[in-house]
Amino acid sequence: MEISSDLQGIAHALQWAAKGLFTTAPNPRVGCVVVKDNLIIGEGYTQPAGQAHAEVQALDDAARRGFDVRGATVYVTLEPCSHHGRTPPCADALIKAGVARVVAAMADPNPLVAGQGLARLRAAGIKVVSGVMEHEARELNIGFFSRMQRGKPWVRMKAAASLDGKSVLHNGRSQWITSQAARDDGHWWRARACAVLTGIGTVMEDDPQLNVRAVDTPRQPRRIVIDSHLQINPDARVLEGGGTWVVAARQDSDKAARLHERGAEIILLPNAHGKVDLPALMLELGRRQINELHVEAGFKLNGSLIREACVDELLLYLAPSLIGDAQGLFDLPALDTLDGKRPLSFHEVKQIGPDLRILARFI
Repeated sequence: MEISSDLQGIAHALQWAAKGLFTTAPNPRVGCVVVKDNLIIGEGYTQPAGQAHAEVQALDDAARRGFDVRGATVYVTLEPCSHHGRTPPCADALIKAGVARVVAAMADPNPLVAGQGLARLRAAGIKVVSGVMEHEARELNIGFFSRMQRGKPWVRMKAAASLDGKSVLHNGRSQWITSQAARDDGHWWRARACAVLTGIGTVMEDDPQLNVRAVDTPRQPRRIVIDSHLQINPDARVLEGGGTWVVAARQDSDKAARLHERGAEIILLPNAHGKVDLPALMLELGRRQINELHVEAGFKLNGSLIREACVDELLLYLAPSLIGDAQGLFDLPALDTLDGKRPLSFHEVKQIGPDLRILARFI
C-alpha cells in the first residue's frame, strides 16, 4: 500500500490501533506504521500489558521484512512514551532505529509522558508533527483519556427499550424487546470495556452471566455488582470463574467468606445513607486502572448513577414498537420545570437490524 500524505498515514495507523480494541487495557490502543519512499515497510499495534508497544511492533515487523528503517517516517496514533513502565521507552527505540520523522495523532495525556516523548524525539534531531486526526485518536482511547485526566473511567450506560421508552412490562418480563442483532451489538460494546457493572436487583431477578458471548474476544471484562447489603447468592452465575468485584456498604463476615471462596473481592464504599458511594466507586475504579466501564443495570441503579453524575454517555437501543404502560429506563425524580432537565448531545445514531442505536453524551 502506498502512503502519500500524513492524513493517509495516520488513518492507516488508526486501523491498526483498532486491532487492540479488546486487548490493550489498561494501556491505550495504539497503532503504528513505518513508511519509506511512500511504501509501508512495517506495521504494528500495542500488545497486552507488559508486551511490546505499537512502535516496537512496527519496527520489528520492518526488520522481519528485511527493510532498513533509517530515514523513514513513522505514523503513530499516540505520542511515543518516554518513561520506563512495563516496557522501555518507545521514543528511545525510534531514536535508536534512526527514523527521520514521526507523525503523531496527539500527545499522550499520561502525566509520565505529556509531551516529553515528542520533546525527546525533537532533541534527537527527528522531525515531529502532532495533531493529525486527533479527534479520531481520542475517541478510540476515550476511557484511557478519562482515567488519565479525571482519575475515573469513561462510563457508558447501555439500555434497551421500545419506541415509547419502556424497558420492562408490568409483569416484569423484558426478553426480548430488541432484536438479536441489537443484542449481539451490545456484546461488542461489552467486549471493548474493561469492566461491566450491574446491580443486585438485576442479579437477583435475572441471574445474568454478564460476560461476552456474541462476539469473539481474547479476554472477558471484569464483572462488578453493586450490592449495598451483600444480598448476593454465592451461587449466582455472575460469580462463576472468579474475579468479580462486589461493592457493598456494610460488612458481613459469613457472606464475605463464602464470596471469597467463589473468587470474588468485596469492596466496601459506604455513603452517609448506608448505600454504596457511587462517585467514590468511580474514583476507586480509576485507581484500579479501569478505562471504560459498561453499565447494564435496572432502572433504579440507572437513575442513581445519573443523579450522582457518574454517567458519561448512554448507549440506547430502541425497538420499532410500542408496549404501553410499563417500566421506563431510569428512576429519576419528577420535574416541576424543564430547567431541571439533563441535556445530552447525539454523538451517533445508527440502525442495527430493525432497531435504532443511539449514542448520546451528557453535556
